[in-house]
Amino acid sequence: MSGDWKVRFPCTRAEAEAIHEDDEWLASLDPMPTIVADEVEAFNDDKWRLDAYFSVEPNQAVINAIHSRIKSAAKAKPVIEKLPDADWVVMSQQGLKPVHAGRFYVHTSSNKGTVPKGATPFLIEASRAFGTGGHETTSGCLNMLDSMKRAGKRFDVIADIGTGTGLLAFAAVRLWPKAYVTASDIDPVSVEVTADNARANNVSCGVSQGQVALCAAEGTAHPLIVSRAPYDLVTANILAGPLIELAPSIANILRDNGSLILAGLLNTQAEAVLRAYRRQGFRLEKRVDCGDWPCLWLLKRRKQGWKRPVRASGRTSQPPGDFGTY
Repeated sequence: MSGDWKVRFPCTRAEAEAIHEDDEWLASLDPMPTIVADEVEAFNDDKWRLDAYFSVEPNQAVINAIHSRIKSAAKAKPVIEKLPDADWVVMSQQGLKPVHAGRFYVHTSSNKGTVPKGATPFLIEASRAFGTGGHETTSGCLNMLDSMKRAGKRFDVIADIGTGTGLLAFAAVRLWPKAYVTASDIDPVSVEVTADNARANNVSCGVSQGQVALCAAEGTAHPLIVSRAPYDLVTANILAGPLIELAPSIANILRDNGSLILAGLLNTQAEAVLRAYRRQGFRLEKRVDCGDWPCLWLLKRRKQGWKRPVRASGRTSQPPGDFGTY
């Protein structure tokens, strides 16, 4: 994914989060931007900035639409910049520090550091896909997976929905090497990146035990995902909106008493996500907050048997390439 144009707005943290939460509104813009928000002054929620990246030059109507949602910037002039011919996602991830989460140590080739004794290293280069381990959502999931293993949990059929770089799927296959692991993403680019990362980390791709089976899919709507159900562990590190949309479909592919790890949502979105999954028979087993980003471990209550997706479409309105906040 390349971003040829960037429009920057000053904003508050609350305004940035509100725009992120309104996925349907963002999807209605043409061209649709990818939004990246960050603080300008540490611990000052009134001093944030919002960058909107576009693959084509945005028209004034789109710029005005975003500007109108940032009340604190009503008198500020957006800064419009034509970017050099480079991949902005890669550029935004350059210089990432190694991450030590649970037993895992995630690094790039240019910043490996010293692998801690006993840690499982993963080489995940800055790439076109989200999920290098540097974001709290990804490191939170790694910690959660590690704690489940330490608690004696065993999983034989695992799915990572919205795999990004493949990191969580790789961690799962290292923790449970005899499991059947499926990794999917709505963006075909992420599937390509995952295949590359698998080769770099000596993770075998395929449909056998101890391998990662890859597919590009909207949510759970893919024959590979459905045919391998029911799963006893599903991870989904995506955005709050798609997580809510996919609640019925994820419930349909998870076995009774199965575990579900959800991430990619903000603290302010956690209750809405939990409500959606409680309606599908889930209960909260554990919650770990990593800054503003909670990681939720849910258990599916026992019912009579399980069913393949019938009423749930399995699809999500999340557009390909929407990587959320990094």
